Amino acid sequence: MTTTDQDSTPATPLPTIEAVLAEGVDEEPVEPNRRLFEGWLLRAVSVLAIAYSTFHLYTLNIAPLETWSFRIIHVCGALVLGYILFSGARFPEADQPPRRWINWAALILLVPAVYALVQTGFMYRMVAGGALRIPEAMETWHYGWPLLFATGLAIILGWFHRGRRNAFSLPDLVLIVCSIAAASYLLVVYNSMMRMSTGTPFAPVGISFAAIAGTAVIMEMTRRLTGLALVIIALMFLVYVFAGPYLPGFLGYPGLSVERFFSQVYTDAGVLGPTTAVSSTYIILFIIFAAFLQASKVGDFFVNFAFAVAGRSRGGPAKVAIFASGLMGMINGTSAGNVVSTGSLTIPLMKKVGYSKRSAGAVEAAASTGGQIMPPIMGAGAFIMAEITGIPYTEIAIAAVIPAILYFVSVYFMVDFEAARTGMRGMRNDELPSLKRLAKQCYLFVPIIILVVALFVGYSVIRAGTLATVSAAVVSWLSPHKMGIRSILNALNLASVMSIQIITVCACAGVIVGVISLTGVGARFSSLLLGVAEHSQLLALIFAMLISILLGMGMPTTAAYAVAASVVAPGLVQLGIDPLTAHFFVFYFAVVSAITPPVALASYAAAGISGANAMETSVASFRIGLAAFIVPFMFFYNGALLMNAGVFDIARALITAVFGVYMLSGAVQGWFLNAGAPAFMRLLLMVAALLMIAGGLMTDLAGIALAVVIVFLQKQRGAGKPVTE
Repeated sequence: MTTTDQDSTPATPLPTIEAVLAEGVDEEPVEPNRRLFEGWLLRAVSVLAIAYSTFHLYTLNIAPLETWSFRIIHVCGALVLGYILFSGARFPEADQPPRRWINWAALILLVPAVYALVQTGFMYRMVAGGALRIPEAMETWHYGWPLLFATGLAIILGWFHRGRRNAFSLPDLVLIVCSIAAASYLLVVYNSMMRMSTGTPFAPVGISFAAIAGTAVIMEMTRRLTGLALVIIALMFLVYVFAGPYLPGFLGYPGLSVERFFSQVYTDAGVLGPTTAVSSTYIILFIIFAAFLQASKVGDFFVNFAFAVAGRSRGGPAKVAIFASGLMGMINGTSAGNVVSTGSLTIPLMKKVGYSKRSAGAVEAAASTGGQIMPPIMGAGAFIMAEITGIPYTEIAIAAVIPAILYFVSVYFMVDFEAARTGMRGMRNDELPSLKRLAKQCYLFVPIIILVVALFVGYSVIRAGTLATVSAAVVSWLSPHKMGIRSILNALNLASVMSIQIITVCACAGVIVGVISLTGVGARFSSLLLGVAEHSQLLALIFAMLISILLGMGMPTTAAYAVAASVVAPGLVQLGIDPLTAHFFVFYFAVVSAITPPVALASYAAAGISGANAMETSVASFRIGLAAFIVPFMFFYNGALLMNAGVFDIARALITAVFGVYMLSGAVQGWFLNAGAPAFMRLLLMVAALLMIAGGLMTDLAGIALAVVIVFLQKQRGAGKPVTE
């Protein structure tokens, strides 16, 4: 019996593949619940989106706004655009007649929503006139209850509304007014003097109503954009706030009243805290940068360049997926988004050269997930890490270099061994873009080079990102896709649309972070982790790994890391682990939750393209990305892998770790040195890999000695022999 993958396609004469030329990689996918406006509606929405991006560029670079006001406008603007563009349910393939009763009900709800908004104007006039307190009856009966009534019922109506894809929805208009009403109270009424009373019996009751409504519209928009996973977790944390006093053991705490909790959750302790601080500065800026790169068709160039470089090697399209996903990961903030942008081209080609549907999807999912740990941008999670830890972003980017190398090298070895084992070929020269021609367009890398150089010569992240964005427009004039005024406006429009999801996710994650900080559950979890560490530090790390993956399942990377960083990372720091190491540990497992069964967003996206079973694809991508589950433990045992050592130690750690993941890949795939590896050989490979990955001098020497034995045995067995068990 051979150890070859039963789902793999045997080597057979392959059909001719036409020359590959990537096009449309930069196009944004259209979600099933996304509205597609036409005519004056399209122009009006585009103007709003352009204004939203321009507001951020102006505020970040020219005229800074007070932090509290800036973050409120930032979140509110994303919600307004989100409810304009995204429906509460998927649009049917065929137009259905609108349900008139829903529109009539929405018109009725519009009255209390507008009434609540008008009341914020009256309250502002009172505050501007010198009033130190708003009458409680006014905040409760004229503002609070009408706002909550309209918000709650409009959310429910949105679930059942069916209409044309090019038409706006009245229930969503109500939610837009409610979003503005909640933000208006916080912005113009709840001024700095009133903020001093946050969390005390003197806090105005209106803040609780505004916070409840604001939290509800954030969660509903999160559901529309990312599904139920993050919303369910956020709701569980909210339930814990009020159920905590009745829970036994370390989960129990004295409790918080509704007023006291919600008077704080919509402040810098929660929704407007670290996650929104990052989304309103670094994330929105780099999304604008990514939009400018996409407008100049850099994504197409990246994928074509990857084909030209890696397409000739065996299993070529799979290796192209690795290179292309690593490059796209620098400008794409989500694993699933990376899969969709590059996988639509690479997955069909992988299937043509011999990869099974399952393997093709798994390779793309694993490679795209690695894009999240690829410096210099590393998805949005790295910015949140810098905000939470206070460690400069440049240090975080430098520390990420070796782990990213190990991840992509490991995936490359996995792919190469499978290609060798199943006899796959590479692509012919006539099937590939011309490397010589593409080399003439290498100037398209200039914006990224400018970004990196600006960061490392001491410019702030905001200034470096702005310079890189401007350079992307300038460099485009050397390419066929010159960016004129229309292209720049389209890029600003695209940036706003791209940013809605991540801004909403950051705000929703802020609710969870607020619960953790206000209830103290993070500190109690840290105590539990310390108790486990008394018996075994390794067991404590495994426990932390499982919690990080569990919290991240079904969630975007940004939210997964933000939550895990609040719950798990403090406990690791209390164990005596360096803060950078602790947060990288959590960050990596938050990232790889995208390929961890049973809920693996990147794998499911890839399965949708490849046509394979989603669960089988997630299991296969988990196996291909196995190194990512070992690398974080390497951080703990060998700080040199995070550049926290001398040059010699860093070099030795990198070299031995690369050989370690090479042997680990051989053990997983059952192939080593052009020959199949039987069970005993795979076991030896696994032991040698772990010894070399561990990082100590003695373990490295032991691993090298065992590797020599393995090489000798494989040479004795001969190349290409079938594996029998």
